[in-house]
Amino acid sequence: MTDLDVRPAGMIRAAGAVLWRGPESAPEIALVHRPKYDDWTFPKGKLKPGEHVIGGALREVAEETGITAVLGRSLPPVHYMKGRRLKRVDYWLARAVSGEPYTAVEEVDEVAWLPLEEARRRLTYEWDAGLLRALAAFPLATTPLLLVRHGSAGSRQEWRGDDDLRPLDGTGAAQAEVLAEALYGYRPAELVSSPSLRCVQTLEPYAARAGLEIRRERLLAETGHDPRASLRLLHEALAADRAAVLCSHGKVLPGLIKKVIGRPGDAHLRKGAFLVLHHAGGRVVGMDRYTT
Repeated sequence: MTDLDVRPAGMIRAAGAVLWRGPESAPEIALVHRPKYDDWTFPKGKLKPGEHVIGGALREVAEETGITAVLGRSLPPVHYMKGRRLKRVDYWLARAVSGEPYTAVEEVDEVAWLPLEEARRRLTYEWDAGLLRALAAFPLATTPLLLVRHGSAGSRQEWRGDDDLRPLDGTGAAQAEVLAEALYGYRPAELVSSPSLRCVQTLEPYAARAGLEIRRERLLAETGHDPRASLRLLHEALAADRAAVLCSHGKVLPGLIKKVIGRPGDAHLRKGAFLVLHHAGGRVVGMDRYTT
């Protein structure tokens, strides 16, 4: 499981994507030429202050290539020294879904779409070539299922009403806005939530942005939920070739995650965090964990 929560002090953070188009059997890969360095690399750039790493990757791809992309599984991060500071670049495999005719920008003066082997030869840096080798491990095209824990909702002990009506607090509302930005990277078309208000509110900003309805599902509720029935719901979502989100609680999600992982591991999600299960052909081929 890839975890992108680690942020050592002083580290320069950047994000980008290995962008592909065409058939999986013969994909073309996008490389960008940077005149300042006279190099060929993948579209990437530094995160803005407070920017989610997924939002940064999508923004940089759009700015440098004009392409709108949908993210797939994460790729191994690249680390190197920038002066005296360590720089980490997080990458995703990303499929090009639309784009405008390319217009050169200050950082990039050319975008080239190349077959895999030609792209590997053109790349300037060996660490970039290593990312292309990582593509062979799993399918290029995957479908995401996102398991989301609701955002911060104050104290359960201090809430006097029906706990299902406990709303997000200010922190939780901010997490929901960041989550909307992150979810957009995967374009989920189906939103399923526990009926609890805090879960529904966690998905509302993305639902509004995407023009989608949120389906309330008692099988994801905290009280009286049936673990076997909720697991069937999860497996049904994995079997469907449709990007989807399931939003639930800290007492529900760990049991589901443990069943999916099928091995010992940390199944806990912090409030506002989410796990992406990348699946293809009926099996999970990758997992990524994020915070908001």
